[in-house]
Amino acid sequence: MLRIIAILFGIAFIFAGVAGFLPTFMKDGLLLGYFEVDTMHNIVHLATGVIAILVSTSYRYTKLFFILFGLVYTAIAIWGFWNNGDLIVMHVNMADNILHIVVGVIALYLGLSAKRR
Repeated sequence: MLRIIAILFGIAFIFAGVAGFLPTFMKDGLLLGYFEVDTMHNIVHLATGVIAILVSTSYRYTKLFFILFGLVYTAIAIWGFWNNGDLIVMHVNMADNILHIVVGVIALYLGLSAKRR
């Protein structure tokens, strides 16, 4: 089941990365009208999505991915809250920070609580 969730995460992140480049999904310069994205942010989403799908070939790598992904996204959220959205190479807004913390905590939960069946 964890491997399937990784594929779904991958699809969602690839969608977010592609959508960030399409004017149809951008309202007032914000993805879906809420999330501040730029080219670097979109590339990070695309790369994360591709990696999530690639690691889903192995249970061990999928579990490790969710742990590392959760740590990184939670750290990015905390950094975004702390630095008022300035992440040096990209800028995020409050909606991004909240989404990053939620996704990071869910990923940590998935990675740390997963038991092989």
